[in-house]
Amino acid sequence: MSESRSRVIPEATVARLAVYLRVLAGLAGDGRSHVSSGELATAAGVNPAGLRKDLSYLGPCGVRGVGYSVAGLRERLTTALGGERSRPCVLVGIGRLGAALADYAGFASRGFQFVGLLDADPRRVGERVGGCTVRPIDELEALVAATAAAIGVITTPADVAQSVCDRLVAAGVRSILNFAPVALTVPPDVDVRKVDLSVELQVLAFLDEQRDGARAPATVPVAAGVVAEVRR
Repeated sequence: MSESRSRVIPEATVARLAVYLRVLAGLAGDGRSHVSSGELATAAGVNPAGLRKDLSYLGPCGVRGVGYSVAGLRERLTTALGGERSRPCVLVGIGRLGAALADYAGFASRGFQFVGLLDADPRRVGERVGGCTVRPIDELEALVAATAAAIGVITTPADVAQSVCDRLVAAGVRSILNFAPVALTVPPDVDVRKVDLSVELQVLAFLDEQRDGARAPATVPVAAGVVAEVRR
């Protein structure tokens, strides 16, 4: 067992390692052979000390004065994140979001392959999206069994997401990515990651409001006909 696999990596660190891997893929595409910790940290939106701490879970990676080998660190991260082998995924719910995800070519380059698309709308069944044919939801269990799907992606309306999740779990799927705006209940041995785009937009709106508030001066009357400008 490799050193990276023998140490338990915290979930928050795993998320950042995935970001580093994405940045490294971009650097490799630009023909870069090496990158400094400062450059990689800036591109990933973290501080260099945090980056080095995260990468310490992989063992020694960089060379002082030289930085990190883009290809070497990319390979180490891919192995640590389990991306050295392809992971078959099924996606349920071929609306606009589901179709966009299914048609995104970037997943394949990271080791994720959609082997099945399912929808309850007979008008969508038979369509070709991202190289797969949409199949009726009634075939979910048979499709999971036939493809040995490891990950289920749910992009259905909220009112049916739990039932779809239950069927995926019963069929043997133990990792679920949920885009539906509802919390899912799963057994302890099933991992769920929730992506709520509305929440992320709300957070951005709040941060934008804070910035506007910090820039805008507040006027406070201090006496008749006199206004004092107070800058926050």
